Amino acid sequence: MKTAVIIGGGLGGLFTGAILGKEGYGVTVLEKNATAGGGLQTFRRFGMDFDTGMHVIGGMQPGGNIRRICEYLGIASKIRIRDVDDDCTDELFFSDDSTTYRIAKGKDGFVNSLAEVFPDSREELQDYVEAIFNIADSIDLFNLRPTHSALNLLPDGSLVAADAFIARYVSNPRLRSVLAYMNPLYGGEGGRTPAFTHAIISSLYIRGASRFVGGSSQMTGLLTDVITGHGGQVITGSAVAGIDVDNRMVTKVTTASGMEYTADYYISDIHPCTLLGLIHGKAFTNAYRARLESIPNSYSAFSLYIKMKPGTFPYINHSIYITRNYADIWQFGNASKPWPLGLLLMTPPVADQGPWSEKVLITVPMLFDKVSRWADTTTGHRGVDYARWKEERATEVLAMVEKRFPGFTANIDKMNTSSPLTIRDYYGSKEGGISGYSKDCNNIMLSNIQVATKVRNLLLTGQNINLHGFCGVPLTAVMTSEALLGQNYVINKINETCDAR
Repeated sequence: MKTAVIIGGGLGGLFTGAILGKEGYGVTVLEKNATAGGGLQTFRRFGMDFDTGMHVIGGMQPGGNIRRICEYLGIASKIRIRDVDDDCTDELFFSDDSTTYRIAKGKDGFVNSLAEVFPDSREELQDYVEAIFNIADSIDLFNLRPTHSALNLLPDGSLVAADAFIARYVSNPRLRSVLAYMNPLYGGEGGRTPAFTHAIISSLYIRGASRFVGGSSQMTGLLTDVITGHGGQVITGSAVAGIDVDNRMVTKVTTASGMEYTADYYISDIHPCTLLGLIHGKAFTNAYRARLESIPNSYSAFSLYIKMKPGTFPYINHSIYITRNYADIWQFGNASKPWPLGLLLMTPPVADQGPWSEKVLITVPMLFDKVSRWADTTTGHRGVDYARWKEERATEVLAMVEKRFPGFTANIDKMNTSSPLTIRDYYGSKEGGISGYSKDCNNIMLSNIQVATKVRNLLLTGQNINLHGFCGVPLTAVMTSEALLGQNYVINKINETCDAR
């Protein structure tokens, strides 16, 4: 039996471990935190569970790419999810003119929803939607199609900036801003984010979005069960402190507690820059190291985890985006702009969800610079200034929410907050980036990190390697697994499983 040690038990590490375990590898996952899961983790406050990251998920509709991977792993039927409403998958509110837009599911629903407000732009909207689906449909991995080429050629225009791509199809400036509303989900920046990133995420959620019922940590348990069910193990509280390399081969990893692990292959699910700091011995060239260190990270987030007073705020079965103005829709990564520019508000469903919401999650894009003065502190030891700073930021966020939901603040029972520092320390994400490495259409190869490395038995997985998030990370896990199992091996297995159903 071939063996693999996976460094990091986030979404990428667990999916990669589950795939390899199912295909006969002896898998050991080493996770530094007390619980595995990365962005799938939940924490308990005020007598209820809050998700830390995966608030809305795509690819879980019937026939969806991630659902098909889960069917192959045998866990799809065990995942408790709730689809958002067909007639309103997303609601957008722009504060500068107090206008609300409601977006329906599907290509026709998307076009019709916006054409009601912008009737003169119907044909442009149709062309735009076809263009983004043309890009998404051209990517073999995204569609779990076998490929016989190392290159996946993208359609013309997919490598330009996303804002320029939208402008190519849509002439109305206000509608252009509306079409960019999802960009905080992928760390979007004007003039930088490639059109293919925008197209993949947009097409994914136009097809339909879902939410975990009762928390995202259920996925951690299900993936762990796949690993352990095939003889593997997931060891928490086991931070890797050193990786020994000799003659461009990893020989062992050592944890902070002094435990040593050896395997045929080693797979890193941690940030590449963190990985560099753990390696002992000659592994990578100075040029490769410099490249990994130079890639910008996506911006981070400030979050509010709120327990509502009973019977005061309705359960809303879709996401709500509140944005300050149309002009700054691509400026969430711009330090010169006022904060907050916008936010995502969600009411997570619980089992037997009734008409009222028990809790509310609010996520607000934020640059790490906002918390850099406390960069050298640790959780629980950041001081009164930091606590005061968080209270002030929460007040600013709630003021923005009040513009859409007057009286919201008065209905709060209890509230907890987190900052980019929390994300950095909890996930091990450099500068608290929530979308992995930042993609730049002006230098597309800079952040194009391959799963295989010059260390012959060391591979990479996770959100920094390909596409981030609940959809992108499992797809990267397929790539990483196929680097060991063979090109198209896993994809063919997935399709065989799904075709047999």
